[in-house]
Amino acid sequence: MVDPTKILTGLPRGLRDALFQTYQEIVANFAEHRWEPSELNGGKFCEVVYAIINGSLSGALPSKPAKPKDMRAACLALEAKTANSSLVGDRSFRILIPRMIPALYEIRNNRGVGHVGGDVEPNFMDATAVYGMASWILAELIRIFHGVSTAEAQEAVDALVERKHPLIWEVGDVKRVLNPSIGKSDQVLLLLYQKPAWVSEADLASWVEYSSMRMFRTRVLVPLHKGRAIEYDRAQGRVRISPLGAKRVEQEIIKSRP
Repeated sequence: MVDPTKILTGLPRGLRDALFQTYQEIVANFAEHRWEPSELNGGKFCEVVYAIINGSLSGALPSKPAKPKDMRAACLALEAKTANSSLVGDRSFRILIPRMIPALYEIRNNRGVGHVGGDVEPNFMDATAVYGMASWILAELIRIFHGVSTAEAQEAVDALVERKHPLIWEVGDVKRVLNPSIGKSDQVLLLLYQKPAWVSEADLASWVEYSSMRMFRTRVLVPLHKGRAIEYDRAQGRVRISPLGAKRVEQEIIKSRP
C-alpha cells in the first residue's frame, strides 16, 4: 500500500492540503449524519480537483486552487482537449473526472433548496452520492499519480480517513481511550473505528496497554476476528475493522457512553 505520509506529495502543498481537508470534511459530516447541503459540501472539493486535473493536462500545476467562472463549461473544455496517450491518466483527467465533477457541483448548488410537497427529503441520498463520488475521485487520483492498483488506491483513501471522537485522546503517536472502564475489546474497536484502515497489532496492544502480546491475540484479536468484528491478518501483524464492527461501535459502544 502507498505510505499514507507520502500520498500525493508530488502535488503543490496548497493543492494537496486543500484536497485532503475538503475530503475529510465530507467524510466527517457523512459519518456524523450531518447531511444538509450546507454541511456536506462537495463544491470546494470539486474546485481543488479541477485545479489538479487541469494543471496536469496543461503541464503547469497551480500553487493553490481557484474556482472557474463556470465549472460545467470548464469541465467540457477539458473533454475537448486533444488526447495525449503519453500522459498517464489522460483519459481520467479529460473524460472520467470532468464528467463526475458537474454532478457533484449540481448536488452542492441546486439540491435541498425547494421540493414539491410529495417529494421524499433527498439529503441522505445526496450525501451518499457526494461521499461516494468524492471517494472515487480521490482514489483515482492516487491510482494515477502513484501507479498502483485500484484496490491499493482505495486502501490509501481509507488510510486518510479519521473519525474524531471525544473518547479517544491522541498524544504524539499514542492513542488512549479516555474511559478505562471500557473493556479491552471495545477499546480496540473504538481505536480501529477512528481510522478504518490497517493498524498494526503492536500499536493496538500498546494503546490499550496489554502487556502480553500472546494473550492480547488470544483474548482480544482472535475472538473479535471470529465474530467478524475485525479482520485480523496474523501473518502481517495487522488489523482493520469490519462493517459489522463499525456498526457495533456506532450502535452499542458510542451510544452507551457519555
